[in-house]
Amino acid sequence: MLKTILSFVFLVLLIVDTPAVFAADVKGSSDHPLLSRFPGAEIRNYLRKNYDAAVLPAGIIKDKKAPGQLLELEGKVTRIAYRIPGEHSALEVLRNYEKALQQGGFETLFACHGPETCGPDMMPFISLEGRVRPTAFGDAVFGSSSERVLLTRRSDEAGEVHVFLHVVDDTSNHRTYLYQEIVEGAQLELDQIKVLQADELQQSLERQGYVTVPGIYFDSAKAEIKPESDTALSEMAKLLSSYPDLKVYVVGHTDNQGSLDANLTLSQSRAQAVVQALHTSYGVKAENLLAKGVASFSPVASNADEKGRARNRRVELVVQ
Repeated sequence: MLKTILSFVFLVLLIVDTPAVFAADVKGSSDHPLLSRFPGAEIRNYLRKNYDAAVLPAGIIKDKKAPGQLLELEGKVTRIAYRIPGEHSALEVLRNYEKALQQGGFETLFACHGPETCGPDMMPFISLEGRVRPTAFGDAVFGSSSERVLLTRRSDEAGEVHVFLHVVDDTSNHRTYLYQEIVEGAQLELDQIKVLQADELQQSLERQGYVTVPGIYFDSAKAEIKPESDTALSEMAKLLSSYPDLKVYVVGHTDNQGSLDANLTLSQSRAQAVVQALHTSYGVKAENLLAKGVASFSPVASNADEKGRARNRRVELVVQ
């Protein structure tokens, strides 16, 4: 425990007790409690997940479609895009973080600068592929020859933490951009979802004309149903088989993250995937099912935080 306390004290260059709020920051954002920002930096985008998957480059990337060595993690993930005044170079910014992280007990897993040591596709992979940084996360940047990457890790009795930094000089606009991703080991809270039995689904349909079906799982931004959804699909099939004249809309909902067009397509694809599974795997009559995707048009909670967004990402049965 003493080692953990001292390692935080050593982060004197970047540590803060309470995340500061800056006027130019995007709404709802803050510095991570572990690291403050470089002086003069503004938060341009921010995303925090209590538990999520993360993919971090751990080696040279010559081809963004076949990136090679990647570190795949799960845990509490915080992603922050900073904009820094251009008089501070990518090198200056990175060296400050590097020193503080080293003093805080972090070991370097991978570091590179420019296409010679990072690979020609490091920046496209980080910025455009959506596997590391979410697409359209932060400002568009130019000048990949000046990019610098640092991946670090600390493991102690408090758990494991990874810090990934990608810093780029934008010489065209006289700015420097920093993408920071921090992945903390976290225990996934299971048993948060109760699969409704067929009779419970029927009671809700009878009472209110629709029912939210918990236990239908998709990976982020994808429409393939995950295997752990089988129990919920089975209960839906039992209901629909017990009432052969019941016709329902299978309605897909998303949160408001990303573009409306993308979410309309995603919600429709997810609803269609459920319809397809019920028909082909469980024998439900196709004429009794109609898929509809409504994106974020009908939220049941605020999209301002992850808890609300998680409630809004759902599948419903609605009586036709």
